[in-house]
Parts: sequence; C-alpha cells; structure tokens
Amino acid sequence: MAYVNEKLQEFERYIHNRRVAIIGLGVSNLPLLDYFCDKGAQVTVFDKKSIEEIDKSVLEKIKMRGINFTFGEYSLVNLVGFDIIFRSPSCRPDIPELKAESVRGAIITSEIEMVIELCPGKVIGITGSDGKTTTTSLIYEIIKEKGYPCFLGGNIGIPLFTRVHEMTPDCVVVLELSSFQLMDMKISPDISVITNISPNHLDVHKSYEEYIDCKKNIFRNQDENGKIVLNYDNDITRDCASEANGKVRFFSRKNRLDNGVIYDNGIIKACEDGVRMHVLTIDEAVSLRGMHNYENICAAVAATEDLVEPFIQARAITKFKGVEHRLEFVRSINDVKWYNDSIGTSPTRTIAGLNAFDEKIVLIAGGYDKHLDYTCIAKPIIQNVSNLILIGATADKIENAVKEELEKEKKELPIYRCSTLEECVNKAYEVATPEEIVLFSPASASFDMYKNFMERGQKFKDLVNKIS
Repeated sequence: MAYVNEKLQEFERYIHNRRVAIIGLGVSNLPLLDYFCDKGAQVTVFDKKSIEEIDKSVLEKIKMRGINFTFGEYSLVNLVGFDIIFRSPSCRPDIPELKAESVRGAIITSEIEMVIELCPGKVIGITGSDGKTTTTSLIYEIIKEKGYPCFLGGNIGIPLFTRVHEMTPDCVVVLELSSFQLMDMKISPDISVITNISPNHLDVHKSYEEYIDCKKNIFRNQDENGKIVLNYDNDITRDCASEANGKVRFFSRKNRLDNGVIYDNGIIKACEDGVRMHVLTIDEAVSLRGMHNYENICAAVAATEDLVEPFIQARAITKFKGVEHRLEFVRSINDVKWYNDSIGTSPTRTIAGLNAFDEKIVLIAGGYDKHLDYTCIAKPIIQNVSNLILIGATADKIENAVKEELEKEKKELPIYRCSTLEECVNKAYEVATPEEIVLFSPASASFDMYKNFMERGQKFKDLVNKIS
C-alpha cells in the first residue's frame, strides 16, 4: 500500500481558507505561492522591494493567481490578522510586526522549518561558519551512494517544501542551514552537525553571542534520540556538548580522540572506546585540498556512520570532486595555477584557503564589509603570500592589518589596490611567477559589487579563461 503522510494531510486541511502571509520573494519562498493557492489558502505576499524592482515573471504569477501583495520599505505595516506567516531567512523574527502577530496567535514559521516538521524520514542538518556546504554535499553523496531516497536542500540545492509529498519514512533529507534560517527554529534535525563557529554575519546579527545562539538551535530541540556532531578542535562547538539532549559525536584533526572521527597522519579513522578503525586514506580523496577539508570529511563520516557502512562512505568520498567556488581549480597558465575560492566570505575561510597550499600565493582579496575583524588574517597572509591584490570596501581593513603585522615582523610584501575584478586578474597575471598559485579568496562578502558569491566567482572564472 502506498505511504500516506498523515501530518502533511493534516497541515493541508488546516491551511484551507486560512490567511497565509509570505514575507520575501526569495528562492525559498517562491514555490510556496502556487502551493498555497492550490490548497485553497488566502495568500498575501510582502517584500521590501518596490513593485518596479520585483521580477516581472513573479509579478505576473502573483496577479494571475489573484494573490494579494504589499511591496515597499514599509510593506509590513499591513501584516495584520494572519493565521500562518512564512518569513524569509533575511527577515529577522524579532521585528515588531512579527512579534505583534505572534501575540495575536499567528504561527510564525519558515519553508525549511516546515520541511523538518513534515518530513516522515530522517533529517540531517549541517551548519557552521565555514565548511558547511562542502560537508553538506559530502553527506548527501554518501547517503546517495548507499541508495537511500534522498533530498538536498536548505541553503543549498532547491526549496524542498513542495516536495514533502514525495518523501517516505525510508528517505533522508540533507539540509545546509544558515544562522538566519536557524534564528527562531523550534524543531531540530534528527542528526545535526556544527562544523565550527567563528565571527560572521555581524552586519545582521546584533552580537556574536546572538550568532552563536542561533547556531545552537540546530540541536537544541532534539530529544534523547537525536545526535549532534561537533568539532572538538573549536572551543565553542566543543562546549556545546554540555547542552545536548541526545548523543554527542566529536570529530577532530588535532586530537587522537578515544571516541569520535579523527584525521590521523593522512588517515580518517572512526574511534570507539579507544579502538580506531580505518575509514579512508586521505590520498584517495585528492580532489579536496587542505586540512579544513579533512575536517569536513571527518564531520561527514561522523554524521553518516549510523546509516552507511565505512567502505561505502569511503567510496562516495573518493568520487567527490568538490563544490564550485570552493578552492575550485580554474586553469593553469604558464605554470601558474589559478583557483576560485569566492566562497571565502570571511577571514577564517580565506585563512583555510591559504593554508591549503604549499606553494607561494598571489592573493586577490576584499569586498563587502560585514563588520568583521581582519587582524587574524594578517599573519597567514605574510607567511603564505608573495603579492597581495586588494579590492572593495574591506581593502583598507585588510591592508592596515597586514601593514601592522609587517611592521612588527620587519618584513615587506607588495600590496596593490584595484577598482575592478578585471584589474585584479590582470595584475595577478602580471606579478605571478611559475609554480605559484593565484588564489581569489576575498575574505569578504560580495554585495558591494555582485549579487552573491556565485556570481562573483563566475566572473572571476570568466576573466581567467579569457587570458590568452
């Protein structure tokens, strides 16, 4: 007999004729328009963009379906009298309009929270300041290699809410979750992973403490059957263990744990009560460069070890070729290798990229300012970089931090300033010498010049591929 998701059926009965608000017309919320209309809900959409800024095809759909809408900077003044409200990740849950509706009895939720709530199978959620996309992708590939029906979503892949009806009790859903998605999450995945925590998104979060607190929601609502995978080498994630309700599994590349998954002299090992079992020799996973990626592999092994045998984990990891814009090899020109690491949106990400290479590096960095401290990046730049090329709003911060460190160490480093990415690429081509690496890892977000890090990375690749 075909499986029937009774929770989903109950939800669909509930929303019929209910007043549903959708805040934000981003990628995760767009599929909700047709879904709720088809289920007989009374839908209203809100977006801070003006009507002229809304994508024309989206606007046509809204008008064709008879969906109510309010656009503009003050659109949320009309957020009154709704039964259920779907907020976008960019909409803070503590704004007065949402709080007022919650007091009136509205359910405040999100596309991703409803996926976790209604999925009849197992959910694996991954968050962290760095490495979450690679770890999420690794976990998905391991699960897929085993043969489970599986779905990839959250901050990666496609919105999954409208695919819940395809999910069965034997499926596995793998979700990359940002701090914004986790901010008011009232349910946690069955298996949760925190790759690490370091300062990030402080332009949006009120404080570093709030950012950390949001991350903890990925495991906070688990019961004794839940599992949280934590980075033992990161002080903040290691301390999360004391707050866990379920099973804790550590991973480490610096410590020989008696229990956990470790990187030990080129080998990934799963450890249980001091017994260490070989999972994978890292030379077999040569597509992933850098110690940070060995951490990602350890996290993926720990997350999937109860579902997938070690030899299948190893097979999937060996096949994995990495994720676009993450230390992505672009091409070699005159014995200089060019790498696109546009995902480097924070100093810690770029430091990991710098440490992934033994060769000297020509670094292109700088971009939108997320109000982060760049002091920590100065020493790794001086140790690894032969030429530094800067661009964007954070160029001053990076240059000042590097110059201060250079003065302390009585060293010199050529630093160049450019106004466009094309100028940066041309300058890198000019100064790079054979056997060096040109690394585009901005240590900053992209929003001063590009829509997102993917668009920025693609532009870099296009420029490098035009070099003749």
